[in-house]
Amino acid sequence: MFELALSAALVAGLAGGVHCAGMCGGIVRVLCVAPAGAAPRWSYLFAYNAGRIASYACAGALAGALGEAGLLTRAVPQIQPLLFLLASIMLVVLGLYLTGATRAMAWLEAAGAWLWRRIQPWSRAVLPVTSLKRALGLGVLWGWLPCGMVYAVLLTALALASAGQGAAVMLAFGLGTLPNLIGIGVLWRQLERLRGASAPRVLAGCAVAAFGVYGLLKALQPGAFGSDGLLCTVIPGLGALLP
Repeated sequence: MFELALSAALVAGLAGGVHCAGMCGGIVRVLCVAPAGAAPRWSYLFAYNAGRIASYACAGALAGALGEAGLLTRAVPQIQPLLFLLASIMLVVLGLYLTGATRAMAWLEAAGAWLWRRIQPWSRAVLPVTSLKRALGLGVLWGWLPCGMVYAVLLTALALASAGQGAAVMLAFGLGTLPNLIGIGVLWRQLERLRGASAPRVLAGCAVAAFGVYGLLKALQPGAFGSDGLLCTVIPGLGALLP
C-alpha cells in the first residue's frame, strides 16, 4: 500500500496544475516580484514552496500517527481493512476529480474552512513578503489552505497508519506540485495558454483512479492477487509485478 500511495500521490501532484493555479497562483505571482535589492524571485519561490511542502509533510505525519493510534486499539482487525478501503476509494474519487468528471472534492474543502479561518489571520505577520523568511512563513501557512486534493491524499496517509509513511506520501504529493507552481511563477503568461489542455489531466486522473481501483480489488478480493488467484492465473506473470 505504501508504494501504491507514493506513486498515486506523486501523479496527483503533477496532474493538479490547473487546481494549483487556482488555489496558489495569485500568491506565487506576487512572490515573483521581489523587492529592489532583495534576493531574486527564484529564492522567493523556492522558500514559499519549501514552507508549503513542509506543512504538507507535517500534516501527513499527524494523519499517519492518528491512523497508527487507531491500530493500537483492540479493533485492529476491523480498522486496518476499513482504512485501506477508505484510501482506495479516495484515490478513485481524486482520479475522477482530476479528469473533471466530478466536483466531489469540494465538500472536503468546505470541511477544512473552519481551520483556515483560524490560521489565515497569522498571514498578516508575513505580508507584505519582503524577505525570504517571510516567503517561507507564508508557505508554511498556505500549506494549510483548504484543498480537496490535499485532503484526499491526507486520507490516504491516515490509512497507512504510520507517521513516517504519512509524511512521505504528503512529501511526494508536495514535490509533485512543485513543477506546476514554479512554472506558474516563472512562465505565467505562457502557461495560461495551456490551462485548457485536458488530455494530460485526463490521462493522469485515470492513472490515479487506476491505483484506487487496484486498492479496492486488493481490499475486497485479496485472494484474487495470490499466486494461485484468479487474476494471476488469467494474466501470467502478474503476481511477480504486484506488491
